Amino acid sequence: MASVSIEKVEKAYGTNKVVHGIDIQIADGEFCVLVGPSGCGKSTLLRMVAGLEEISGGVIRIGERIVNDVQPKDRDIAMVFQNYALYPHMKVRENMAFSLTLAKKSKQEIEQRVSQAAAILGLNDLLERYPRQLSGGQRQRVAMGRAIVRNPQVFLFDEPLSNLDAKLRVQMRTEIKALHQRLKTTSMYVTHDQIEAMTMADKIVVMHAGIVEQVGTPLQLYDHPANTFVATFIGSPSMNLIAAQVIDGKARSAGGDLPLPPGSQASAGQSLQYGVRPENFQIVAPGAQAHLQGSVEVIEPTGADTQVFVRMGEQLLTVVQRDRVSLREGDAVGLMVETGKAHAFDAASGRRIN
Repeated sequence: MASVSIEKVEKAYGTNKVVHGIDIQIADGEFCVLVGPSGCGKSTLLRMVAGLEEISGGVIRIGERIVNDVQPKDRDIAMVFQNYALYPHMKVRENMAFSLTLAKKSKQEIEQRVSQAAAILGLNDLLERYPRQLSGGQRQRVAMGRAIVRNPQVFLFDEPLSNLDAKLRVQMRTEIKALHQRLKTTSMYVTHDQIEAMTMADKIVVMHAGIVEQVGTPLQLYDHPANTFVATFIGSPSMNLIAAQVIDGKARSAGGDLPLPPGSQASAGQSLQYGVRPENFQIVAPGAQAHLQGSVEVIEPTGADTQVFVRMGEQLLTVVQRDRVSLREGDAVGLMVETGKAHAFDAASGRRIN
């Protein structure tokens, strides 16, 4: 196993710069997830670590070795792709053993490594099948098994669950997390799905337009987003951002006055984006002493909780209620904010100010 160090790494295609001087440190044995919208540069960065893309500037280290000019096969990494990339004419056993066969390992060593990986992934009963005889989840496990047998220093995952249905994605992300806890191999995992990032990562790197917006643990990013991009990207449903202005020590919005969050550095007259997670609202009776006033526009029961969309002027707020609600569309409601969990962002820069 080894750490991965990405230092001021850049990537440009001609005059089009797509990765802008990124710095990321991944500790030995850490599971690091790169997350962001399509086109943010996360897969390009992963491919540069793998050696599948040349870097335009900066340094990439695996362990103590600079690998900028090292061929992919010599970097001691294993990559799992979005498409399983299995050889259709080979059985599962042969697919998993292929890289070891190319490396001219002994038959005994190949059999031992394949058997160990198959046992870890529950593939023992599938070794004599062809890929066409497997489900999507089974094929993905074979792809992971092929990576495991190489015993690499670093695993690289490029959106490996995107082709699976919702139920299978949940199952597979649990299996990948359990696999990492067992093997303790340094891992980089690319996804656009923030739920995958939150549930799997030791460390999350949020990327946007070729830069790193914030790095931290899942709960650090959820509880203390550095800016409005991270605030709205991490969390589902996403954070509500309410336009407000600081007047008389409060954040005045179209729906009412809101107490400034603890530690707020806002100054008088400053324009804010006042952030509230959907679960940090409480619905109260209309006319009650509430921070905001609005009307119910849509109600979406999900079973475990209920999402209530409340119209406040031009803005639609998302409220998550854990208990059953006896509301109807059009009902007037008041909203109380759990101020201790609210967030304040400068409206111009989007940066957090509390």
